Amino acid sequence: MTQPARTALLVSLLLLFCAALSLAQNPSAPVLEDTVVKISDHVYAIPGKGRPVVPNIGIIVGDRATMVVDTGMGLKNGELVVHEAEKVGKSPALYLTTTHAHPEHVTGEPAFPPAAKWIINEAQNEDLQAILPGFITTFSNRSPEMKVMLQDVKMRAPDIVFDHEAKVDLGGVTVSMTYYGPAHTHGDEVVFVEPDSVLMPGDLVENKIFPLIPDSTGSAKNWLAILDKLEPLHPSQIMPDHGAFGDGSLIAQEKAFFVALESRVSELKKQGKSAQDTVQTVYTEFLAKYPDWTSQNALRTAAQRMFDELP
Repeated sequence: MTQPARTALLVSLLLLFCAALSLAQNPSAPVLEDTVVKISDHVYAIPGKGRPVVPNIGIIVGDRATMVVDTGMGLKNGELVVHEAEKVGKSPALYLTTTHAHPEHVTGEPAFPPAAKWIINEAQNEDLQAILPGFITTFSNRSPEMKVMLQDVKMRAPDIVFDHEAKVDLGGVTVSMTYYGPAHTHGDEVVFVEPDSVLMPGDLVENKIFPLIPDSTGSAKNWLAILDKLEPLHPSQIMPDHGAFGDGSLIAQEKAFFVALESRVSELKKQGKSAQDTVQTVYTEFLAKYPDWTSQNALRTAAQRMFDELP
């Protein structure tokens, strides 16, 4: 190796080391912790503890197989999730399902063993090709930490792709995965652990977090329709992708927000208000109406999509 090449290599290694050190020291960095809590007879969780782009991870344990719901961001998080799933699991057989194609939910997939069966809906499979590469680039540009986490990610194709619903019997526990149409993304998936009555709704039901619709493939009106379909499940527990866990009342709370959003946007649009004025009015009024809700900038995206979809 020539001296210039050696120097370049050393510089690259130093930069990676510094980024990794920063990642370890930064409590807001997108790194999962090896903390696992049992939330029902068959369900464990690795809590994201409300940190940005650190999702709650679900682990569902049956007698014959274990299923992981979401992966965390990048290989290191994926490796941690696999390790924790193997510790609590009763069988080496492993399934993976992901709630939607954003980096913190799917890019740990390459750390899963080749024998693990990855199951997702067709719309999410399309999102893996259509939107995930752009989101990886965007997230990588946010910080050196995220760049390190995402730089070696090479996704494989899912093993099983379903249209609207799939069920897996893990042995003593059945898991339902359902696609109700676009909302937060084009390919949102809802996971329900039937015997435990535990709902993992992705980003579709969260605890006092304004809903985010980052692009035109999502739908505010269908999001509201999905909440109508989730209510009859009467889950005893809800594990959102982000934020605090809760009970079935989180669905009603989310629904009340969307009903209010639809009503106010419709009213302003009928008055002839422009999209820009409507979004700003809703943003101002709803920040006052929901003072303890977080992710305030997401409110603008939900108001804009509702405006676009209403007649």
